[in-house]
Amino acid sequence: MSKYYSDKLSAARLKEVYDIAPPRVRQYLDAEVNHVLDKIRPGDLVIELGCGYGRILAKLAGKAGWVIGIDISAPTLELARETIDTVSNCSLSRMDAAKLGFNDRTFDCVVCIQNGISAFHVDQRALISESVRVARPDGIVLFSSYSDKFWEHRLKWFELQSEAGLVGEINYKKTKDGIIVCNDGFVATTVRSMDFLALTAHLNVDVQVAEVDESSMFCEMAPRAGSSKEGKRGC
Repeated sequence: MSKYYSDKLSAARLKEVYDIAPPRVRQYLDAEVNHVLDKIRPGDLVIELGCGYGRILAKLAGKAGWVIGIDISAPTLELARETIDTVSNCSLSRMDAAKLGFNDRTFDCVVCIQNGISAFHVDQRALISESVRVARPDGIVLFSSYSDKFWEHRLKWFELQSEAGLVGEINYKKTKDGIIVCNDGFVATTVRSMDFLALTAHLNVDVQVAEVDESSMFCEMAPRAGSSKEGKRGC
């Protein structure tokens, strides 16, 4: 399952997932990006985990000083290079989000949205810990998953993906309670507020979980240790 996005749902196929999104899903996607942009300061060094084909990199780069997008899929990153061809303050790297090749305290903002915490299929605690490791003391780490209020819209979107042959046939007997299961082995889960709090309990961070647009649940983490008062942002 960890190779599903790199083997079966990469590059143009991944882009099609977003191209066929219905209006309410597009609203959700826009709301996520706008929430992230509100947290980025001009000049920030930003990393997006699981940048895919570069769907939001240009928007992040329009606010930040520099943006690095990472993804595990080489074909998807090739499409991302085309997507950001005219963006001068953005770069790409093939990398495992749970094993980042960056020094401690490198980034002002770490972004992992659109339920990447589920889609990556890595150890979620390790993923969050690694994200906090590379965040600066006055920085912020942003993760998102789905709100339960968005379930019907989310399921409809996956039905459209299944009809388009992008994912397998949905197994409705197993699809429930925030979990979508397809007969080809694809599984999408949900990380809820209490899950985020449990996953971050061991970290020295200030944490806030907030619902956005009745579609996303954002976990916002601000590292405590060594945080400076000047320029420090709250969650």
